[in-house]
Amino acid sequence: MSGERVHRTAYSVEVAAPAGVVYGLISNAVQWPLFLPPNVHVERLEFDGERERLRMWATANGQVRSWLSQRVQDPQKRRIDFRQHNPQAPVETMSGTWIVEERTGGTSLLTVLHDFTVIGDHAQDVAWVRQAVDNNSGAELDSLRRLAERWMRLDQLVLSFEDTVRVKGPAELVYDFLYRAGDWPELVPHVARLDLTEDTPGVQVMAMDTRTADGATHTTESVRVCFPHAGRIVYKQTLPPALMDAHTGEWSLLPDETGVTVISQHSVVLREEAIERVLGQDADLTGARRFVREALGRDSTATLNLAKLHAESAIRML
Repeated sequence: MSGERVHRTAYSVEVAAPAGVVYGLISNAVQWPLFLPPNVHVERLEFDGERERLRMWATANGQVRSWLSQRVQDPQKRRIDFRQHNPQAPVETMSGTWIVEERTGGTSLLTVLHDFTVIGDHAQDVAWVRQAVDNNSGAELDSLRRLAERWMRLDQLVLSFEDTVRVKGPAELVYDFLYRAGDWPELVPHVARLDLTEDTPGVQVMAMDTRTADGATHTTESVRVCFPHAGRIVYKQTLPPALMDAHTGEWSLLPDETGVTVISQHSVVLREEAIERVLGQDADLTGARRFVREALGRDSTATLNLAKLHAESAIRML
């Protein structure tokens, strides 16, 4: 531990759900981008059933941060200890614990503890880190509470699917089209506006206006993490459409000797309370699932087909 002063925080929330359900949500960190607002992407690098090493991307005070995290799970005690490795400045060290306590009547208490030090322990840097921990912990606990309390129908609220397109062309050209999202307003008909910044190589922050089938537009904001050598782009909508509580996705390329299979994956948590407002008073959860599947699939398949045209046209011109 650093010689700098250790700062500690503690946050708790009562959850009207069994402790096992709550622990299940915090134990699967790979799902956090879909379930927890600050989390953008999580890659599980190692896991032996107890100890795991994760690469994590999340927002903190409006910035995208990344670090390695070591976690030790104890399902018997419903406790998970974590420690960041190589955190980004001004954080020097960050560790903590998730604890789920069983309460009477089938409810539980969820607590998250943080211990952190800050490089130089300057007051403004300490305040920045504490605000990020405060905001993110509050958002995470609130989301976990709402999800856990709907656990009986969570499978109906979560929707995952994928679309694929086969391209007879090099994966590099397909990836280039998907990576250069800033050019999409000129290339993709359903994209009316797209503002993109990439202050950190491979991490893109974007705001996009999308035209819907009825001619209206809606605005979304996203963070994308790009893995060019693996042929993958993952993303999290930090401002999803009104019908979704959360939306994550991935573009992935599987090349072979004759071309490349391009896959668009989506995972969504539906916002149940918005269904009637968005789709009409007769709409239900089944209709909302169908609507979201068709809308997202239509747009992503259109983008995939344009990437296909881009790659195959370039090959024909050679």
